[in-house]
Amino acid sequence: MTSDDDVIQIAIDRGLASTGKVTEFLAAESGLPRIRLHNLRVEPETLGLVPRAFAVRHGLLPLSHDSRRLQVAVGDPFNTDGIDGVHYLTGLDVVTTLAAADELRSAIDRVYGPDASSALEPSADVSLLTANFDGEEPGIADELAGGEESDAPIIALVQTIIEKAVVRAASDIHFEPLETRFRVRYRIDGILVEDGNPPKRLQAAIISRLKIMANISIAEKRVPQDGRIRVTVAGRSLDLRVSSLPTAHGESIVMRVLDQAGVKTGLSELGFSNEDRRLFEQLIKLPDGLLLVTGPTGSGKTTTLYSCLHHLNQTDRKIITVEDPVEYQLAGINQVPVRPEIGMTFAAALRAMLRQAPNVVMVGEIRDRETAEIAINASLTGHMVFSTLHTNDAPGAVIRLIDMGVKPFLVSTSLRAVLAQRLVRRNCPACSRRYQPQPQELQLLKIAPEAAALATFMKGGGCADCHGTGYHGRIGIFELLVVDDELRLLIHAQAGAAQIREKAVALGLHTLREDGIRKITAGLTTIEEVVSITVDDRD
Repeated sequence: MTSDDDVIQIAIDRGLASTGKVTEFLAAESGLPRIRLHNLRVEPETLGLVPRAFAVRHGLLPLSHDSRRLQVAVGDPFNTDGIDGVHYLTGLDVVTTLAAADELRSAIDRVYGPDASSALEPSADVSLLTANFDGEEPGIADELAGGEESDAPIIALVQTIIEKAVVRAASDIHFEPLETRFRVRYRIDGILVEDGNPPKRLQAAIISRLKIMANISIAEKRVPQDGRIRVTVAGRSLDLRVSSLPTAHGESIVMRVLDQAGVKTGLSELGFSNEDRRLFEQLIKLPDGLLLVTGPTGSGKTTTLYSCLHHLNQTDRKIITVEDPVEYQLAGINQVPVRPEIGMTFAAALRAMLRQAPNVVMVGEIRDRETAEIAINASLTGHMVFSTLHTNDAPGAVIRLIDMGVKPFLVSTSLRAVLAQRLVRRNCPACSRRYQPQPQELQLLKIAPEAAALATFMKGGGCADCHGTGYHGRIGIFELLVVDDELRLLIHAQAGAAQIREKAVALGLHTLREDGIRKITAGLTTIEEVVSITVDDRD
């Protein structure tokens, strides 16, 4: 049976009708506006949304796009498969215009260029992206070739990058435009790892795809933007927090991988010693007071606080948090996002929260005097308040609050404890073996020979499970400063951090390095890890 399309093409081929007449007829029948494609220019970013092979196969050409719509020229307005396919490829609403079939074919060749197919050909770099995913057929490299079996090469490539990050337990994915290449790096156990880069020519299409997924403007390239993506990988629902930043060679995109499983980590799984864990559990169950968690960005402060809330989350307690942003959704807990553009700052949110009569309050971060004073006043009026500060050690948190302008007597009265923490890489359980450190290594950490004789020193040799690093996962090292009467007197007298630290050590404080040594001698991590993380804690 001959289709209507075949009849029209036969009529054109036999000279019974011109392409112009046929186009006019189709325009009248479909009600679509007609467009002339001579001297047409299309932005590479738009072309990157639709592979050449797909455009040729379905007789269509992408013309322009914004954050919601993609305009395409079609030769056959009734080709719903092609139009639906473009919508599937891009996730955008498709607006169609009509072009003469011969103009359309010429425009596709001209706009994509004579070597345009090579822009979507496989390369050694791209094939690396699927090197660790066994049994994937066809591979991304085949899809990027624009083969007949592939309708969504860019989508598939981005999905593969995300899947690889999840498989390797990466916390972040970095898409970095450089002068001559487009770099993709994964942050795994706190270390950035470069592992297979897409060709530079795919940069615009990949960045556009990520921005579309994150529901941020693809037209705006001058200012930073933030968005969020929800994806499903291997049956797990994940949130990706997306940040875009204009750079000299294009927009840099960083995606933070937020796994809900991480917020259900128990306090016993964080790496506390039995002694510190029992003490910490007693502290977080106090009816009031201020408890601070300190450390640099990426040291696991949020995970620790969420573990506290998860431990306390019972039906007899009302818990409210104020966060910037709300990274994880916690069942049974009221979470308030900070929105400074409408006046919902940490301080404003905290004031409003206290009128909700909570038992436990978590403030994502104390950044200024106003927030600090409100948090302290809340802790003095029957609320247990958790928050974070960016300081190097536990005694430094006391000085930081006073430097913000909080009166020393308020700090000494309200502060219950400060937990300083870092994350060190854990030895890979599959390839770790016992070894004997060099005498100078033991001397560096002041480990006595008799203590070394009783220790279990372990080091990973590198295997498939840890991708040759010798490490798999991370564990916390902690410094728990409990504020007792003697320390309160020092704080009230505005003693310095060194004096507070000296008194705390005399009262039994285990420093970050001391806790790291405990992890080393238990075979959980290595000397190199602890030394690099606690370089400022030598005494």
